[in-house]
Amino acid sequence: MDAQMKAFNPEPGKAEFLEASVQRVLAPNPSPMTFRGTNTYLVGTKDIAVIDPGPTSEPHLEAIMRALSPEQSISHIVVTHAHLDHSPLAARLAQETDAKIYGFGGPKAGRSTVMQSLADAGLAGGGEGVDEAFSPDVTVADGDVIAGTDWRLEVLHTPGHFGNHISLALDDICFCGDHVMGWASSLVSPPDGDLTDFMMSCEKLRARPWRVFHPGHGAPVEDPKARLSWLIEHRKGREREIVHALQAAPATAKALAAQIYTDTPQALLPAAERNVFAHLIDLVGKNVACSKGSLCEGAMFELL
Repeated sequence: MDAQMKAFNPEPGKAEFLEASVQRVLAPNPSPMTFRGTNTYLVGTKDIAVIDPGPTSEPHLEAIMRALSPEQSISHIVVTHAHLDHSPLAARLAQETDAKIYGFGGPKAGRSTVMQSLADAGLAGGGEGVDEAFSPDVTVADGDVIAGTDWRLEVLHTPGHFGNHISLALDDICFCGDHVMGWASSLVSPPDGDLTDFMMSCEKLRARPWRVFHPGHGAPVEDPKARLSWLIEHRKGREREIVHALQAAPATAKALAAQIYTDTPQALLPAAERNVFAHLIDLVGKNVACSKGSLCEGAMFELL
């Protein structure tokens, strides 16, 4: 983590203008997975879109409402994905404002076939916790536009971190949820996370000329293309490490994580194991590796 990211430490609950029509309010939920907490964004100057209301928190709800000027009202609530640190407050905020909730779908929407098969076989858990109750009032699709009086958000389906993950384009600004962050690489934890989808979503975002990314956690990403290129190469580097380890002998995701993530704190090793498992599923899909027996988290993997 570079110095700029370490220096990012806004006061929870205090609205800050990032652009003339964009405010950020930090939720009071810091953790190893959320960094300083969840970034909630308010977009617009009259009718306001709230992006990622965050976790269940009355103080955060009050902070969002305080950020409004007397002539403003919340007209849209947009959720990038159904993790517990991003979506649960949406329902409560909708009750307070009568605004509709927009999202790609429920927590199982957008899953690839292989991830749905893993879920059907019982794989669950890992990561940041799923908001199983999330159900948007309005289901959006890739390319849809959500618009207010003086703003329009283009919906970009960017699965990878989560199947129902969307990013939102406001001209040359991208609200990228948890897909791209400056302080850490995104967690990809099957069956909700899919590395094959993650890489495709990175390339999809990299094809556009963005000025800045506003992520779900951490400071703005001021050089989006460079960060995306780093993320893609970082994942390719992990793949090379996994393939190199499998050249020596077959191994499980847990054994590979312990071998590769040598500098990772013990508490984060389960997340690292999930990341390795995501890579192994991707390698199976590319016919580079196979599992001995059924494809599952505890399987032994070997190169083809």
